[in-house]
Amino acid sequence: MKKILFTEKEIKTRLDTFLSKKLDLSRNKCNHLINSGEIKVNNSTKKKNYILKTNDLIFLNINIKKESNSIKNIKPINLNLQIIYEDNFLALINKPCNLIVHPSSSYSGITLINGLLFQIKKTKKIKSHRPGIIHRLDKDTTGLILIGKEEKIISKMKKFMQQKKIKRIYWALIHGFLAKEGIIDLPIKRDKKNRLKMSVASEGKPSITHFKTLKKFKKFSLLELELETGRTHQIRVHLSYLKKPIVGDLVYGKKEKTIKKQLLHAKKISFVHPVTEKYLKFEIDLPDLFKKTLEDLENSI
Repeated sequence: MKKILFTEKEIKTRLDTFLSKKLDLSRNKCNHLINSGEIKVNNSTKKKNYILKTNDLIFLNINIKKESNSIKNIKPINLNLQIIYEDNFLALINKPCNLIVHPSSSYSGITLINGLLFQIKKTKKIKSHRPGIIHRLDKDTTGLILIGKEEKIISKMKKFMQQKKIKRIYWALIHGFLAKEGIIDLPIKRDKKNRLKMSVASEGKPSITHFKTLKKFKKFSLLELELETGRTHQIRVHLSYLKKPIVGDLVYGKKEKTIKKQLLHAKKISFVHPVTEKYLKFEIDLPDLFKKTLEDLENSI
């Protein structure tokens, strides 16, 4: 049995956060160990969000092996990432389709992090399994993703995210039609049958998506969507539940005969810079396939 004495005087240090950094494990792995009772504090079971106190004694009941997706095992790879903005503290990337943001227990292949380590050198100094990552985009979602170059900047931007100080706007092409504008307020939780999916459930976490219809076609609509909360797969789950799935969404939507890529794009982002305190606003164009699909729909009207 391994013991760790918590001697830090940091305010509000969560058990899972501390262990993730101390043991070089992902947060998910730490949460699993805490929930299964393999990790205790002062010989008592605690929840993952337990706030550690000075001189707390943490007991680990198993031999913990380093994860294969430790940052030490992730190699820099030139992915030719498009950097939209960069300064000494932040970068903004236009993420392409078919690229997972970071490794997980179920995936250890090439991710955005490989590209960040190659192109944004300061991320190599960040002691984390997910260096630079402030928020995520799904594998097949394209568009703007914020990257932090220092741990304190990442922490501050994540706090901004929680406080809803970062505005994120998406465009999506969907099957069918919704109202001119509205709010989708449906709680989301991990699906019981398929742990890789999320689903709407009354006992889920509050999840709110604002939408506006930009254009209607014969059988499709172009939507602008804003996240008020940021649950996993939130936009995709909300639209699928309303029977208006995103075109090309092979997980939550319909099987497509021609379009094989998901037409969901993180188009705009705005926030106050964590250091300069300047208000920054960015917008990027749609990917070629998305634009071509809209052009084809316009021509078919």
